[in-house]
Amino acid sequence: MKKLVLTFALIAVTQITFAQDAFKNDVKRLVEVSGSTAQIDVAKKQIITMIPEAKQAEFLKEFDATMPSYFQKFYDFYMKEYTHEDVKAMLKFYDSPVGKKINSKAGPMAELTISAAQTWGTELQGILMKYMQQ
Repeated sequence: MKKLVLTFALIAVTQITFAQDAFKNDVKRLVEVSGSTAQIDVAKKQIITMIPEAKQAEFLKEFDATMPSYFQKFYDFYMKEYTHEDVKAMLKFYDSPVGKKINSKAGPMAELTISAAQTWGTELQGILMKYMQQ
């Protein structure tokens, strides 16, 4: 009887682990197809221009080494806030023609967002200065 219970427990743990791995793999795919990696690529292109060319390769190694912990925060968030079924539904959307189009435009959208935020920040700074003066 002990062996039967132990075998059942082992099978249950294996199934739970397999389900968690499948969930995490789907979350990783979702982060990629939703455009998050494209946004990082845009940021990397902007940042690399500030680094002397002779140091860029070494910088990129260190930059890329920070990515797993950065993306782990996204994975943890999705796995906490959404069910595996939610993530599968999101993936289904991103596999659709519209979802693929959104993903293909993530880089240009990130570039536009950065540019618009910089312009807006400059405008806002002028407004802030106007109201901060005594």
